[in-house]
Amino acid sequence: MSGFASKRRLIVRYDGGQLAEEEDEIALEFPLTVMVNGEEFATIVCTPAHLDELVIGFLASEGVIRTCSDIKGMTIDGERGFAYVELATGGLPAKQFYAKRFIGSCCGKSRQFYFYNDAKTAKTIVGGITVKADDCIRLMKALHERSTDFAATGGLHNAALATPDEMVVIRSDIGRHNALDKLYGYCLRHQVAMKDKLIVFSGRVSSEVLLKAAKMGVSVLLSKSAPTTLALDLADELGITVVGFLRGQAFNVYTHAKRVIA
Repeated sequence: MSGFASKRRLIVRYDGGQLAEEEDEIALEFPLTVMVNGEEFATIVCTPAHLDELVIGFLASEGVIRTCSDIKGMTIDGERGFAYVELATGGLPAKQFYAKRFIGSCCGKSRQFYFYNDAKTAKTIVGGITVKADDCIRLMKALHERSTDFAATGGLHNAALATPDEMVVIRSDIGRHNALDKLYGYCLRHQVAMKDKLIVFSGRVSSEVLLKAAKMGVSVLLSKSAPTTLALDLADELGITVVGFLRGQAFNVYTHAKRVIA
């Protein structure tokens, strides 16, 4: 265990007809308020580990920054639950853009719902990598084996950035979208290229998760769980391969199947 993902708590367990006290690992839930240039920007309910990466990835996903050089200074106050960010690029974009619905058009048909900042930051993937079916299975198995925080608590999502050959970095969080923001923040901090990588993911592929992958510029998303209809519509349009129900020796390829080869 990381020491930051869980906390031990005394519980009463019923098993086999008997009640007994024992200690259990409980996933930590932690509110982090992000202040940008002295203004409250958002409060993220998260797991209090790798908070610097979470803040960087979240701000990049929201379109506030593009690279770490856009941040002049950042301080994490873990005791009080605040992150203070000073931008090198001036003030924040107009606040209404972060809540405003945006509907565009493409080839004469109505584009799917985006928030304004999603329309600005989501990338359409051209080209991308290919991955062998056996490698998809092997990478999901590796994620499961290294998901020690989930094994202890049962309450965390796991996400990994990987090449078809190996894992690059794994992050955990109570929020599946937070786990992806931590990956994004790691890549920006360490200048890790993402175009030749894929995401291995434990959670459901919602539209929000799909958009996080698009903003990172990743072309393949592997998940052990199910996708939603809106996520697949967005994946079709944005050029992302979605693999779901990746369990044991089987999986489903929902979009852009040419990237998965036998």
